[in-house]
Amino acid sequence: MANNEFQSLQGMSDIQAPEIFLWQMMEERARAVFNSYSYDELRTPILEKLSVFQRSLGDTTDVVKKEMYSFKPSKHELAMRPEGTAGTMRHLAGRGEEGLNARVFYIGPMFRYERPQAGRKRQFHQVGVEATGEPNPLADAEAIALQKSLLDAWGLTGSKIQVSTRGEPSDRQPVADGLRAALQPHLSDLCDDCQRRIDENVLRVIDCKNENCQKVVDQVPSAIEFMSDASRAYLDQVIHALENMGVEVTVNPKLIRGLDYYVHTVWEISHSALGAQDALAGGGRYEISLGKKSVPGVGFAVGFERAIMALNACGIEGEQFAPDCGLWLVSLGESALTENMKLAAELRSKGIRCGMELAAKSMKAQMRKANRSGAAKVIIRGDEEIEKGTVMVKDMAEGTQEEINLEELIRDA
Repeated sequence: MANNEFQSLQGMSDIQAPEIFLWQMMEERARAVFNSYSYDELRTPILEKLSVFQRSLGDTTDVVKKEMYSFKPSKHELAMRPEGTAGTMRHLAGRGEEGLNARVFYIGPMFRYERPQAGRKRQFHQVGVEATGEPNPLADAEAIALQKSLLDAWGLTGSKIQVSTRGEPSDRQPVADGLRAALQPHLSDLCDDCQRRIDENVLRVIDCKNENCQKVVDQVPSAIEFMSDASRAYLDQVIHALENMGVEVTVNPKLIRGLDYYVHTVWEISHSALGAQDALAGGGRYEISLGKKSVPGVGFAVGFERAIMALNACGIEGEQFAPDCGLWLVSLGESALTENMKLAAELRSKGIRCGMELAAKSMKAQMRKANRSGAAKVIIRGDEEIEKGTVMVKDMAEGTQEEINLEELIRDA
């Protein structure tokens, strides 16, 4: 049984080899895809003022009300970031005109106090993008295409994309009034949470997972039907642009997304490898209020843990991306230890993975360590090899051994 003293906190994980190799692949390919779309990386602090998230995410969202890690060490109440957009917008809002026309991406840990489950941790990791600028259907379509390119680059081909709209800000009241009126005759059929949501945030009723609530929602008009002609036309332009790029999507009027800052286009991506709970990622267009300043843009986020579940279900594992096994130097005597330190430095300067025991130990002990390291070949040197300018090279997989010149080893390494 594991010693609890050395376990990580509930909902937070240590990530080590071989799983870490999958994370590294995802990060490297994400940076390559974002670079091809002309996005630059931004790294924001994990801690922000609580107000950054209250203003941007909305006081009524579950994230703000129930899930944030917040505390007050001084005059400012602080929170650990529960998502990446708010902090990014806080940064860009302070950059003037440059920040209002930016294309940035982020990769890093986020924190939410919720019940840990498969693919959902209290410390989880997201990769996301934000492209600031006034509403533009083509920008929204490009963001959706970019997210699909990212998933494809990871090996998650065959994902399904659902698209909807939250409409313009001026649509919010007509949509809320229309939905409340349509739902009122069915109030007794709704769950307790949704009966409360009708007054607090009626859109949350639409994506409630309760079976009875879903039956009610199926009987009433969709939110899109209460929106302006301009909002519906905007969505049509997004769909047309995606069709031109060869990106297949399905319009789902029930798709709401949970954050208050969304306007116009919202989308979600699913993958069959995840089974019945197949939601993988999503994004949307937003207008985020930061005090006296409002920042419009479009973006998305993908959770690493969730994506890794899908990759594993597709047979893609960390071992497939392990680095080259490299070499291990075995030193027989003090002179060989000194000479192998020099040799290791030379090999490493060429980018070769190279390890060695840094204390005088028996050959048996050193070979055990070489075996644990996973090295493909072991380089053995003693006084005799140093005098002749040779090394013994043992192939660990084949079990064969041959003597070659030191210069040949360095040249061909």
